[in-house]
Amino acid sequence: MRLGQRLLLAAIAIYLLLFFGPIAGFDLFRIVGEIANKPSTLLQQLLIGIANGSIIAIIALGYTLVYGIIELVNFAHGDTYMLGAFMALTIIGATGVDEKSAVGAKVIAIVVAFIGAAAFTATVNVATERFAYRRLRNAPRLAPLISAIGMSFILQNVGLFWGGLRLFFPIMGVNAAAPKAFPDLIGRVDVFKDLLHINVPIAFTTKDLLVIVVASTLMISLRLFVQYTRLGKAMRATSENRDAAKIMGIDIDRVISFTFLLGGLLAGSAGLLVGLYNNTVVFTMGFTAGLRSFTSAVLGGIGNITGAMLGGLLIGVLAAFSDQYFSSRWTNAWVFAILVLVLVLRPSGLLGENVGQKA
Repeated sequence: MRLGQRLLLAAIAIYLLLFFGPIAGFDLFRIVGEIANKPSTLLQQLLIGIANGSIIAIIALGYTLVYGIIELVNFAHGDTYMLGAFMALTIIGATGVDEKSAVGAKVIAIVVAFIGAAAFTATVNVATERFAYRRLRNAPRLAPLISAIGMSFILQNVGLFWGGLRLFFPIMGVNAAAPKAFPDLIGRVDVFKDLLHINVPIAFTTKDLLVIVVASTLMISLRLFVQYTRLGKAMRATSENRDAAKIMGIDIDRVISFTFLLGGLLAGSAGLLVGLYNNTVVFTMGFTAGLRSFTSAVLGGIGNITGAMLGGLLIGVLAAFSDQYFSSRWTNAWVFAILVLVLVLRPSGLLGENVGQKA
């Protein structure tokens, strides 16, 4: 698309935004007034958006890893993340640790839940690839796509069944379908006011700090792993040309299974993080999170690891701003409107496909 056409489309989009935007809460004059009167709210929402976006980015990496290597949109990935949250809740419930427990006991419970949830979802993801996707690898592209949608419903119903096992896991509560209370093991301690004794108009809690630090560590580690390790290079070679990689002696099945394992590890980690951050989990949580994460991967450039991280953060910040300044009822509509606009102007996503980073 030529530059002139892009500018024309952008102008039309801006006109439509200003004309129809107020219906969906986009009142430019009101928003500017609110920001001018209380700029600290803007910073607060930016912080919330980065924290939520970090979790979305971790999940988005699972989508982009799998798509990058076998060009499959794994719709079951969001529900794998949900099962990770359920496993983390089950482990913490089994340890008996709650809000009143000693700090040491909480740390041990969180570490055990982190390892257990990540290992469980990695196993689920590898098993899904082995039994649901591998035989369809050379089938028409619609077949594995339908299989992925089917796995999504199966895993969602596993979560519903799991939530009803109150006899074995009392922490699941009475109603199988109802949201489950996740113990608040981190607490909302303000890092600036309570720990550093700095008086600032925004709240930056220990929960925000934990999510951002853990998510950043995972994303950077994955980026370095894919770029510099032997297995990471095998993943990149497989994504470039599967047949050529096979001729060069790379075990394609092993590489693809390992890719699903990595995606599962990230999904389980995100499941624990969202439980600790929001203190609630429910069997349907994978649908919305999966949808936004897949959107993030597409927005950044699906198959591109850095793009998935960027897309996740942008979606998180956009959703936070929409909740605060537009209308929370229209948040998903705004997110997808931005996605459509970006894809119209740049079909390959913000960063496009980067061969050097593609997994």
